[in-house]
Amino acid sequence: MLLPNHANQNHLLAALPPSDFEMLSTHLELVPLALGQMLYDPGTQMRHAYFPTTAIVSLHYVTETGASAETAGVGNEGMVGVSLFMGGDTTSSSAVVQTAGSALRIDRHILKQEFDRGGLLQQLLLRYTQALMTQMAQTAACNRHHSVEQQLCRWLLLTLDRLPLREL
Repeated sequence: MLLPNHANQNHLLAALPPSDFEMLSTHLELVPLALGQMLYDPGTQMRHAYFPTTAIVSLHYVTETGASAETAGVGNEGMVGVSLFMGGDTTSSSAVVQTAGSALRIDRHILKQEFDRGGLLQQLLLRYTQALMTQMAQTAACNRHHSVEQQLCRWLLLTLDRLPLREL
């Protein structure tokens, strides 16, 4: 059963009007996310999208050799699984839980169906995708031009912004 306060913890879901959220809420499942849990592996079929409420998920680009680099973090401001409504059901990235907590999970088919209906959910997800792409570009620039200390400061501030209790 979905408790209404959990949906309000995710900014994308909280931005939906009650009527739009009601249609979506019957398909949302509150799930715990454990530290280090792998939500997606590169090249595997994605089955769900996740709207973090208290967890933080780290997106990593993985090379052919298995080396990886973080490209973005996702907390209660967003969602994990952008590929599912952008035309694919696999990703070249991995998604791993960086900070344990919870998320609202939705089946990929339901998300795509709701996205294709248009409306506010589609607009919100497209705006979020633009913000995620901007974050990825900023991360790339930071990793190239900033010192390790500056990169750590950026990571700490982003993490604190996403934690409900503002404690590391």
